Amino acid sequence: MIEAYFHELWWLLGALFFGVMLGSLTGLIPGFHVNNVALILLALSPGLLELGIPLSAVAAIIVSTGTVHTFLNYIPSALIGAPDGDTALSLLPGHRMLLAGNAARGVAWSARGSQLGLFLSLPLIVVARIAFGPELNWYNGLRDWLPVILLVISLLLLATETTRLDWPKWVQKITGKRLGNDSRLAGFVAATVFFLLAGLYGWAVFELPVDSPVGMPSPSLLLPSLAGLFGIANLLDIYATTSHLPPQKENWDLPPVKPLIAPCFWSAVAGASMGVLPGMTASQATVLVMGGRNVAAKVQGKEGYGMDWETRRLTELSDEELLEIAVAEEEDGYEGPQTKQDLEVIAILSAVNTAVTVMVLGFLYIIGRSRSGATLALKMMYPIETWNSTQPTADFVRLLAVTLAAGIMAMPIMKIVGKGMLRLHAAIPLQSMVMGVIIFVTALVWLSTGFVGIGVLIVGTILGLMPPRIGIRRSHGMGIILVPIMIYTFAQMADSFGFI
Repeated sequence: MIEAYFHELWWLLGALFFGVMLGSLTGLIPGFHVNNVALILLALSPGLLELGIPLSAVAAIIVSTGTVHTFLNYIPSALIGAPDGDTALSLLPGHRMLLAGNAARGVAWSARGSQLGLFLSLPLIVVARIAFGPELNWYNGLRDWLPVILLVISLLLLATETTRLDWPKWVQKITGKRLGNDSRLAGFVAATVFFLLAGLYGWAVFELPVDSPVGMPSPSLLLPSLAGLFGIANLLDIYATTSHLPPQKENWDLPPVKPLIAPCFWSAVAGASMGVLPGMTASQATVLVMGGRNVAAKVQGKEGYGMDWETRRLTELSDEELLEIAVAEEEDGYEGPQTKQDLEVIAILSAVNTAVTVMVLGFLYIIGRSRSGATLALKMMYPIETWNSTQPTADFVRLLAVTLAAGIMAMPIMKIVGKGMLRLHAAIPLQSMVMGVIIFVTALVWLSTGFVGIGVLIVGTILGLMPPRIGIRRSHGMGIILVPIMIYTFAQMADSFGFI
């Protein structure tokens, strides 16, 4: 009995450390997602079982890989410029922190956000078990509201666009200048048009057949579309407007927990909702949290700025101004509202990202449904015993313990890797680094999706260059994910009424 216990414990510890190493790789290499690792391990599981490696250890590798991935994937998004679907919104605040000399603080706030998202999501698993377990069974009813929830999130994203634009001359002439200059409605219309354009782009992209020219598993056009829309476009703006980075301050201290408890708790709640609803992403959850905080602030009579995290445009800041900001903050200890907001956005997105990973594992054992490639691999690997009694299943408790241990180990790894990335930035001229990253991302896109992916990358980059020149937020490009899912879910709803 004791020998069997220690035998399983050693396998779990070995799987934990191996998963942490894999998660570090997937987190740092754009496009190398944990889902790819999970599907590869699923394919290898029969052979691993023959070698005497238990499936519980393989499952622990998948879970620990996914957890560490959510901690480290902020780094390539903010310090390199190659986002995935879960970190696209952190790219712009992260780049602003880098250009203002505060990249280390961005990494520290991301680590704290992921840590709080991990711990605050644990009690929500119990709440989810009560709400979605066999006693109340809210899952079926909530699933029917998915398209409405998506529509509300989309409207929230658009309604908070504060940019004022001039209507075209012909519109002013037709309306007798009732629609004139400096109009917030014009900004809203421009944001809506770009949101829908990004959505149509996403709808077309996701319908394209794609294969990897080198046989990489699970090729997806999500990488080139997001890399073009958010990554390459932003890198080209940096290349054109910034010749070098200001000195980076070595401030790796974790932020205090107390100010972040409330936003990170609501991030965990949003992450829980993303975990139960199919097709939802961490970026959408972040829009929900930031928008909700903005509305709550305005109801309380405070100045709400929760979603306006892209109001400062790169093209409006010269190198000298960025250096002045960095020097002023270092000398005076002053922190402007934009910096505070950027740091909070980074922490909230990181909290949501990690909470989603924890909650999808919980919902796998609560409702028996997979909401990610990793949990799908677990479900296909061996039968999942759902949590139907008062006590959770032993398998779920074991994997949850692995998740916690992996998250604790990821904290110091983030600091080590972040320091290494900043040393790389200091050693290589900024424009050379930017061009190198563009070439690297382009090569990665070709390896994973071929020339179809290159075409998608080019179109996405052209779209991504539009918002700063129009004056709207680039985050409206999240329509690339929201619009196709809304089309699909509303079509399903219409079909349930017999309209299709």
